[in-house]
Amino acid sequence: MENAKLALLVNAVNPLIGGVVLAGDKGTGKSTLVRAFAQVLPEQPVAKGCPFNCNPFNPLEMCDLHYELWSKDERIEYESRKIRVVDLPLNATPDRVAGSIDIEQTIKAGRVSFKPGLLAEANRQILYIDEVNLLEDYIADLILDAAASGWNIVEREGVSFKHPAKFVLVGSMNPEEGMLRPQILDRFGLYIPVEASMDPEERAEIVARVDEFARDPESFYERWEPYEKQVEEKIANARKTVNGVVMDRDLLKLVTTTVVKLGIKTHRAEIVTVRTAKAIAALDGRERVDLSDVTKAMELALRHRLKSRPFEEPPRKFDEVIKELTGERPEPERGQGEGDRKA
Repeated sequence: MENAKLALLVNAVNPLIGGVVLAGDKGTGKSTLVRAFAQVLPEQPVAKGCPFNCNPFNPLEMCDLHYELWSKDERIEYESRKIRVVDLPLNATPDRVAGSIDIEQTIKAGRVSFKPGLLAEANRQILYIDEVNLLEDYIADLILDAAASGWNIVEREGVSFKHPAKFVLVGSMNPEEGMLRPQILDRFGLYIPVEASMDPEERAEIVARVDEFARDPESFYERWEPYEKQVEEKIANARKTVNGVVMDRDLLKLVTTTVVKLGIKTHRAEIVTVRTAKAIAALDGRERVDLSDVTKAMELALRHRLKSRPFEEPPRKFDEVIKELTGERPEPERGQGEGDRKA
């Protein structure tokens, strides 16, 4: 579960990491984790009345209307809003997701008449897709294109419209119900297996907290509020500093060498790994990436891009390559005696 928490945090720091898939059995807390995640995200300034949740201080995150106001040095009214979770239903149509252009009204008015969709609503928010493995491929591609570029572009009958669509993309799934196609899975930045704790003490603590919340939600919130504020402040500071985080060339070479040794062909692997490593460093309050950031980032970003071969377990191969490249001694296989090692 710690990797799942970290994956959500780094995406909050830099949504261009490309989102995360949480994969695990039903009842392992995937949806609960996502909704709790929204509680620790900082408030953000939003242009008043904007259907796209524009950032009033960053022209790169503005819709056309507010960009025009900004370019004329006109004041943009804004308010602070808490980041929230936008749910995407599995039966959503392309127009409901991306939005639609009213061609007839556009011709009459002489300007594009656009009806915003879920991608507009999700801009600078969390877009959550439960059972993402059951989502139509076309809809998945549409969402992933927007997540990768930070923009949603809609074209109808020769008319086009675009708006910012920079969101934290989170999908959850139960692998028993089917996997995502490799082409779709690769486009998600991170993939985290979520397993139920098999520690009786931890499971008892989970039950105790659920019971405490059910009995007195207000006291429960008050108890954990200081911790939530700490995490919120950590994310806010990391967002301010992440663009200034530096990664040495030798660490970048380590990432590319690992990707090549693992037989991963997509360049997305290195790009996502570097962005994740920088976000980890920023969360830790550092301005330079170190080796531990890189190895953790590779663990989060590369495992789902490995191709299984007969009689070979991808996670073990991944660990061996990482240890070889970082100079760590590989641990002997379980059951291997001293005599076997000498032999």
